Amino acid sequence: MFKTTQTFHPEVMISSIYNSLTKSEQKVADVLKTSMNESVYWSVSDLAEYAAVGETTVIRFCRKLGYKGYQDFKLAVAQNKVDTDSQDFSEITEADSLEVLAQKITAENVTTIQNTFKTIQIKDLEQAGRKIIQSNKLYVFGVGASGIMAQQAQYRFMRMGFNAESATDSHIIAMNSAIAGQGDVIIGISTSGSTKDLVDALKIAKENDVFIICLTKHLRSPITKFADIVLLTSTKESPLHGGAFSSSISQMHVLDILTKYIEMQEQNRAISTLKKTAKAVSNKLY
Repeated sequence: MFKTTQTFHPEVMISSIYNSLTKSEQKVADVLKTSMNESVYWSVSDLAEYAAVGETTVIRFCRKLGYKGYQDFKLAVAQNKVDTDSQDFSEITEADSLEVLAQKITAENVTTIQNTFKTIQIKDLEQAGRKIIQSNKLYVFGVGASGIMAQQAQYRFMRMGFNAESATDSHIIAMNSAIAGQGDVIIGISTSGSTKDLVDALKIAKENDVFIICLTKHLRSPITKFADIVLLTSTKESPLHGGAFSSSISQMHVLDILTKYIEMQEQNRAISTLKKTAKAVSNKLY
């Protein structure tokens, strides 16, 4: 069972592990998705009845989320209860004007950032920051849209004075994972957490005792099996909309917090390198 502190928002947590739940447990999740706030007033028997499952399934479901039981889960829901009217945004329709479209997308992106914030585990971010600061070399891997984010992260770390390298090609990722060793750190970025080329490479790196940080939406995805730290993102992305900007926004938000924290911890190095790199490219501007 995954053990977590109660800083995770229950709704975000359910979305993160949904695919790893049994069919019966998914029934419980489906009921809670539509009646989360109401559930604080239900008994375990009530929820079991609404989901058409046994009480033991409800309890097992709560424990998979990291809670001691149903009461512990309800307490977390009550503590994290929000005004859903201010959080929800309407579906985009063909009848929407450009102004309405802009309003809906803005609301969606704001919600993405807010939900991403709810997944953040401060201790994990601190540990990730310390490991990166102490690293001999930092690798950032990603494939597809996540590969673009890997390149952006590498650019940011390099400007802060770190020996950072990014890779988006599966062969290059595999070779870098094979030569990386103790003292090195890899950040693996994958929204699905199931990108085979990345997961297979991280398995190789893990055998070499490389410290691995993964950035993913799904807490129980294959990539997390080889991660020392899991940094969760939060976004709504269907298979038809892979690489959606909302996924990148969520990833960028976590990386922005992480790099800013590192910059604050390593001010002398960061400021010195930022000045050098800024001067190096200054003649590229009019």
